[in-house]
Amino acid sequence: MTRRTANDFHPEILKLFDLHVHGFISRRGFIDRAAKFVAGAAAAAGVLEALSPRFAEAEQIAKDDARIKTRILDYPSPDGYGTIRAYLAEPAHVDKKRPVVLVVHENRGLNPHIEDIARRLAVDGFIALAPDALTPLGGYPGDEDKARELFPKLDQAKTHNDFLAAAKFAKELPEGDGKVGVVGFCYGGGIANFLATRVSDLAGAVPFYGAQPTAEETAKIKTALLIHYAGADDRINAGWPAYETALKANNVKYEAYIYPGVQHGFNNDTTPRYDEAAAKLAWQRTVDFFKAHLVS
Repeated sequence: MTRRTANDFHPEILKLFDLHVHGFISRRGFIDRAAKFVAGAAAAAGVLEALSPRFAEAEQIAKDDARIKTRILDYPSPDGYGTIRAYLAEPAHVDKKRPVVLVVHENRGLNPHIEDIARRLAVDGFIALAPDALTPLGGYPGDEDKARELFPKLDQAKTHNDFLAAAKFAKELPEGDGKVGVVGFCYGGGIANFLATRVSDLAGAVPFYGAQPTAEETAKIKTALLIHYAGADDRINAGWPAYETALKANNVKYEAYIYPGVQHGFNNDTTPRYDEAAAKLAWQRTVDFFKAHLVS
């Protein structure tokens, strides 16, 4: 079966799906509004199903891959929700201490795709720590719609502190060498930007299509940034000019790439919004960035 791509869907359908993914419209709202672009509600429901993640089909690094080892752990977050669960992936044969990369999920919690991202980093020689912000609500529920419904119930002030605690925990991991970077996607991209403004010794931050900090917060950034945007992502891209101005004004070291014509979420290979060429290029740049800034 040929894999469907974003080009197989009406542009307005993709816009509605973006609104649904980010919680601006419900499943019913998507179906009702998408129905006029296809042959009614039943067809719209089928389109939503086609756009939804296929985790098993997209998995790149198997859970039992002999090159890595993984485990679930808890870390303390006294200023957040108290204790947060995370997925840790690292090389199977550790001959030295290694840098740690925080992997921050989208607005659905620690789903199988983010665990796969962590395993990819482990294969490339990093320790990857992927927290689950939904821990206080029972963790990722195994269903994207349920996860999306849970996410707005989080107290974001506490959740931000949970990720600050994750950075501290990562820095102190016995198997780590004390260097910590962060990569995040969508909501996680915003968290990557946030951590760059708050963690003065962060070794590098890579936000994928993430919300930008204010100019005042940008002035606090001390780390290098690698920033990825999707060319067709008007909602997020609207904040880029002001962010770039602030980065330049404060002499922040950064690289930024806008990948022409691709959709928000283009790196997520579980959905048709995935763009293979852009994703591979962005990921290679990400790994190269971490090797340059985290590896001694």
